[in-house]
Amino acid sequence: MAFSSWCSRLRSSSKTIYARCRPSHFSHHEFQTSLISHGLIARRTRPFQWLSAYFVAAAGATLASQFDPVPSFCDATEIHEANEFIVKGSHKNVPFELINELKAICGDNLTMDFDERSFHGKPQNSFHKAVNIPDVVVFPRSEEEVSLIVKSCDKHKIPIVPYGGATSLEGHTLAPFGGVCIDMSEMKGIKALHVEDMDVVVEPGIGWMELNEYLEPYGLFFPLDPGPGATIGGMCAARCSGSLAVRYGTMRDNVINLKAVLANGDIVKTGSRARKSAAGYDLTRLLIGSEGTPGVITEITLRLQKIPQYSVVARCNFPTIKDAADVAIASMLSGIQVSRVELLDEVQVRAINIANGKNFPEAPTLLFEFIGTEAYSREQTVLVQKIVADHNGSDFVFAEEPEAKKELWKIRKEALWACFAMAPNYEAVLTDVCVPLSCLAELISRSKEELDASPLVCTVIAHAGDGNFHTVILFDPNDEDHRREAERLNKFMVLTALSMGGTCTGEHGVGTGKMKYLEEELGLEALKTMKRIKTALDPNDIMNPGKIIPPHVCL
Repeated sequence: MAFSSWCSRLRSSSKTIYARCRPSHFSHHEFQTSLISHGLIARRTRPFQWLSAYFVAAAGATLASQFDPVPSFCDATEIHEANEFIVKGSHKNVPFELINELKAICGDNLTMDFDERSFHGKPQNSFHKAVNIPDVVVFPRSEEEVSLIVKSCDKHKIPIVPYGGATSLEGHTLAPFGGVCIDMSEMKGIKALHVEDMDVVVEPGIGWMELNEYLEPYGLFFPLDPGPGATIGGMCAARCSGSLAVRYGTMRDNVINLKAVLANGDIVKTGSRARKSAAGYDLTRLLIGSEGTPGVITEITLRLQKIPQYSVVARCNFPTIKDAADVAIASMLSGIQVSRVELLDEVQVRAINIANGKNFPEAPTLLFEFIGTEAYSREQTVLVQKIVADHNGSDFVFAEEPEAKKELWKIRKEALWACFAMAPNYEAVLTDVCVPLSCLAELISRSKEELDASPLVCTVIAHAGDGNFHTVILFDPNDEDHRREAERLNKFMVLTALSMGGTCTGEHGVGTGKMKYLEEELGLEALKTMKRIKTALDPNDIMNPGKIIPPHVCL
């Protein structure tokens, strides 16, 4: 697939254009004009990634610099309404002194260009609204620069938002309080590769796809495969996974240690390179999935895998989505070591046919991948074929040649983009519930009934081997009824998953979008414990504020 949606655009940085683009209602209008005239706004022309317009989610209304007062960080009246809480933020002007300090640290790797700040402050892949944008975007080139930036922001009590590949879906990189956006894209080096130990030390800005290109000549690869464009730092922050998690685990299982800059500027390393350790608190796991709220990740040591010797890819169809889910569960219970089990409903297959001019049977579909030796991969394929036959499956086909495997797997790889062929001017809500494997068939069946009854176009894409399934809910961003219906469907699936002992997010993370469900999922005491940790490490609450922990949680 040619990832045409990840193309470059140049920053608009002339003073004339900047003045024309900047809204007159910004309270710090004169402040920024003065900065330009004194040369404090760096003018960068570095290209950066931009998603195709049809995939950019709704970004909200006016990007004003003054909003309602910050909601109370200990408002007991909100406790019983946690599921309805909407994050809000108020803006605090960045002082001249901090701008001067950041300029001294970053040099030209700093911008206050409105277009650039707006891009970093709006959600790129999600429908969540942006209430503010960053006041300044910095592009550090080293861990030491990150430490100095954070230390200065902490001194002035100015919020920080770490920024990776901009592929997150739940408003992780929104800047509800303005402040400083730390774009890690300049820190994309590979610091050390230990082939015999099967690990690699990288900076956070490198993408997983670029890393695997580097590792391929050594016969190694990093097994997590989220969306194209995702960076290793962001993948750690969101505790991502992907289609290979059923075989290799999530980010939590594939990071050996980390380095991070804490809110006071201290640099902490969380462990050694040993494959196992019982030395002290597991700070690595504390930071993975923390979404930048306790610190900024600056270095990661990753566990690697050998590139499989052989693989087989198979596809089969079913009369109902429950039959397909039952086969995925039965395959896992049989002990067959599949590397991928992906489920697509008939609407998703129809989208693929429309987008690619294909003629696949428009029925619930399972895709499998088996890896190992040639004999082992074929043996597993035959075993699964029998399970499929016992569960009303049909049209079982498999491929062993590279091009044929690529063509079969292309169905899944292009699934998300294909959805927009059904409604080119629409945007998407992507859901992310996950349940114990035994509950998957029931959850998908109940959700499918609700989705089919909705006036919106909805598709199902599931990592069926580990109980995680997504829906793509297409809606007209200009139709408020559409938006409300999309949010209703999302909430229905979340609450249904929670009632089954599941989670509101299997791999996308919390951000602002899933925060309202955490009290019901984890309980108030768990959230209080998180808040105590956050307060101890970040007493000024500058590290990605307004994410994960609901403001009503009291200590």
